[in-house]
Amino acid sequence: MDFRKGEIIAIDKPYRMSSFGALAHVRYLLSKKLGYKVKIGHAGTLDPLATGVLVLCTGKCTKQIEQLQTHTKEYTATLQLGATTASYDKEHSVNHTYPTKHITRELVEETLKQFVGEIQQVPPTYSAVKVNGDRSYALRRAGEEVQLKPKTVRVDEIELTDYDDEAKTASIRVVCGKGTYIRSLARDIGRALNSGAFLTALRRTKAGSFSVENCIDFDHFQEWLDSQTIEDSLMEQQKPSSKKASDKKASDEKSSDNNESISNQ
Repeated sequence: MDFRKGEIIAIDKPYRMSSFGALAHVRYLLSKKLGYKVKIGHAGTLDPLATGVLVLCTGKCTKQIEQLQTHTKEYTATLQLGATTASYDKEHSVNHTYPTKHITRELVEETLKQFVGEIQQVPPTYSAVKVNGDRSYALRRAGEEVQLKPKTVRVDEIELTDYDDEAKTASIRVVCGKGTYIRSLARDIGRALNSGAFLTALRRTKAGSFSVENCIDFDHFQEWLDSQTIEDSLMEQQKPSSKKASDKKASDEKSSDNNESISNQ
């Protein structure tokens, strides 16, 4: 592993931790191990209440972040039907309830079909979307009303993986493109069902070539790091020039000694 030259790795982000918080912890462990501050960034934010694949780039590989963000992602999510929250997940308490007696498994399956392909989606106001230079979530937390414009996003696949008619919960798997908010998708599914919905669980299971099965366990990142063979190609490149300088210094000192010896004869 050559973290200065650049590596692309993926961790399994824990529940109730921000993406920045997870990144900061990994940077601390890497910097402590390597003896210098490691340059690192992530290729796609995960909400604090979401878990799963968080792709991290170090060193010169941080230049690839923008391109990595365009890669297709897969999520699994659980929706509570018949209610909504301000953030479309469990970060906020329920603010409205809706009828659910008319909702069946068949209706959910049929409704999901309308969300496949390119769709118009309004991001959650509790998100990092910028509004005149300010983060939307910061404005909301300050008590301001925020209106965000819809944007075109791509959903490649969406399927119902489980349905509990008694609890009125639905579990889905979603394969989508960059910029798709699963929280907004839950909100829109609830509306399409003539009811409401919010997320009770969200997990990113794939991001590009990374899947959650081959992610590094966040809680055992130190153990993983200790098991790696660490290289530093940039430092290695500097060693020959340092050796040349050392040899030149030794040669100059030898020449000086010879000159001094000649002058003393």
